[in-house]
Formats: sequence, C-alpha cells, structure tokens
Amino acid sequence: MAFSTRAREHYQAELGNLRSAGLFKEERYIHSVQDAEIEVEYPKGAAPKRVINLCANNYLGLSSHPAVVEAARAGLDHRGYGMSSVRFICGTQDVHRQLEQKLTGFLGTEDTLLFPSCMDANGGVFEACFNEQDILIADRLVHASIVDGMRLCKAMQDTYKHSDMGHLEEKLEEHKDKRQRIVITDGVFSMDGDVAKLDEIVALAEKYDALVFVDESHSSGFIGKTGRGTHELRGVYGKIDLITTTLGKALGGASGGCVSGRRELVEMCRQRARPYLFSNTVAPVIVMGALEVLDLISKTTERRDKLEWNTIYWRKLLTEAGFDIKVGESPIVPVMLYNAKLAQDVSRDLFAEGIYAVGFFFPVVPKGQARIRTQLSAAHEKHHLDKGIAAFRKVGAKYGILGKKKKDIEAMFGL
Repeated sequence: MAFSTRAREHYQAELGNLRSAGLFKEERYIHSVQDAEIEVEYPKGAAPKRVINLCANNYLGLSSHPAVVEAARAGLDHRGYGMSSVRFICGTQDVHRQLEQKLTGFLGTEDTLLFPSCMDANGGVFEACFNEQDILIADRLVHASIVDGMRLCKAMQDTYKHSDMGHLEEKLEEHKDKRQRIVITDGVFSMDGDVAKLDEIVALAEKYDALVFVDESHSSGFIGKTGRGTHELRGVYGKIDLITTTLGKALGGASGGCVSGRRELVEMCRQRARPYLFSNTVAPVIVMGALEVLDLISKTTERRDKLEWNTIYWRKLLTEAGFDIKVGESPIVPVMLYNAKLAQDVSRDLFAEGIYAVGFFFPVVPKGQARIRTQLSAAHEKHHLDKGIAAFRKVGAKYGILGKKKKDIEAMFGL
C-alpha cells in the first residue's frame, strides 16, 4: 500500500514548521574515529573537514584508546559478534557476569545487571520494582529517559523543584503514608551540568525511610576522587539504593548500560524488567572493551585529573570572554543563548572556524533555554581549548552577545 498523499502532505508540513521555527535538527556525518579532533561532513555532501570536537560524551577520551580497541577485538575473536538472544534464554556469557561483578565493585553496590543501554535501564527499573502503592518523587530536571520510565510504571508520581531540598522534604512529608517513597535524581544533570546534592538527599531519605535512585550516566568514571561518581563526590558512596549508568559515555563510549544497587532490587529487574527480558544482550565486543576500560581507570586517575583541569580552564576562558554559562563543576559547560535560531547560527559559524559544537533547543531543552552545550574530554589538549575560545570569541562578537546575560539576549532577539 502506498503512503497516502494526505499523510505525506501532513508530515511535510510538520517538518516545514520545524525548519521555519529554527527547531530542525541536522545530523553531521563523522568520517573518523571519535576523538578530540574529528573529520566531519557538513553540510551533507561536503568534503569532510577536520575540526575540534567540543560536544561529545567522550569524557575520558577512551572511545578510540588502543587498549580498549584491542580488548574489543579480542572479544570478537573469542566470544563472537553477538549473542542473537536475550539474557535469560541463551544470551549470557561468562564475560557478561564478569563485567557486572566489576561494575558492582566499582560503583560500591551489591549487584549489577547489564542492559542494552541506560535508556533501557531507566525504561525498565521502575516498572519492575514499584507499583501503585509506591510514590516516585523526581527532580524536575531528570533525564527524559527517566521520565519515560516513570510513565511506564503504575506507581504514583510527584516532583520537587530542581535541587530544592526544602521542597523535597515537603514532598517526603506529604507522602509518608505511601509504602515506598523513591527520590529520583540525575547525578550530574545532563543539560545544565550541575551536580545533585546527594549528601542532603540521602540524609532526607534516611530521615523519611525513603529509597534513592540516581542516574550516573554523566558522572561514572570521572566525578569524585577516583571517578566512582557523584555518590563518591558527595560522601555517600555505598548508600545509594539504585544506580543506573551507561557504558556509552566515559566508560568506553560504545553502548550498553546497567542497573546497580540493592541485591533484591536488581533481582527484581532480572525477573521483570521488560527491556532486559526482551532485548538482545550487550555484544561481547562491548563487554570486553568495557572490562578493559574499568581496568584502565582503576589503575590511575590520570585521565580523570586531566579532565578536571580542562574543565576548570575552559570554564575560566568562557567566563572571561563574557559568555553566559551555567555555573557548575562538571565537564558539561552550557553556553546559554536562549534563542533556537541563534544557537544554530552560532553552531554553524563555529564549525566554519574549525570547532564542532552543536546547538541544543526545544524539545531537547525547554523553550527559551537554547544553548551550545560544550563538553570537555581528557583527550583535549590546552591548544584545543585555546583555539576553541578564540573561535567562540570571534563568533560571539559577530552576534554581539559577549558580556550579555539572559534579559539582554532576549531583548536583542525579541524574546
């Protein structure tokens, strides 16, 4: 059956509306490995151009590390390309359990279960563990995949104002009659780059006999003294009931995720989490690569320390240049532009200057909160950041936004 003319015209009009509103997202094609410098085809059909990558989640610079690549190759040779099955049928190898055990030790939990991605982990954990007798209380800026996972669960839902501990306590008091109260937060918030107040959250959870869930995707491997995550940074290592995180960012950069935490809750996911029960197992090449990553970062904090230096330096450069950035301590450094079209224009002009940094706008962030989300990597050298700030200064001056804050930029663009 042919696609109906009416349907085609409808979706063409919808896509046209996205373009005219400055909300259409374009993909760029990378013709190289992921690294501090990459070769990018942009616009489509253009010859690939070598640029500095300032917007990847490759926090520790391990996506193309020779030892990780070699370990993945060994996985391919000794455990094959894929499992062609789900875990509970015939899709679990010895290396999968080895990785789960190693992640358990690294995260300071009781057990761990691998998922195809952290999005799948977030999509399965709530439905598996909680029901209509329970209440999920989430920070209002939690990741979209957490929101989606909560929607799949029959538990009651509520929110608290972002990082507002007073409001969280009000919610815990309000819902003290529920069977289980689960406080839900990101460790590092992916769009703003600020770090959750986990020490205060854990204290409130202990006071009200609640559970704590943390998504550590943007912190595992590099936040905290030894890179264990925000629970290490905030001094509550070993006190978190449920952690989800990814292998697709600092921990190798391929794919895969996990649920880690209290033994009984992890076992509930093994028994009931639908993305685990009905998705193919993480490929052996990824598992073997991730095992090597955990070995590398457990031997030394050199990469984590370099990333911290890069983060401090880059935040200092942007602030001195007069950009409006989100305050924080993580390597996620949003340059706030507030206007979607401006974010795309700035991104395009940065690319012309040899800097790859993508504009973020609705629905990825709320309307009126458009930005360039820059992200640091241990693979960046000082000369990369110096070149980056020179480009940002040049493009910022072109649009007259240096030294301007939110109200100034909004006034300039009629927001």
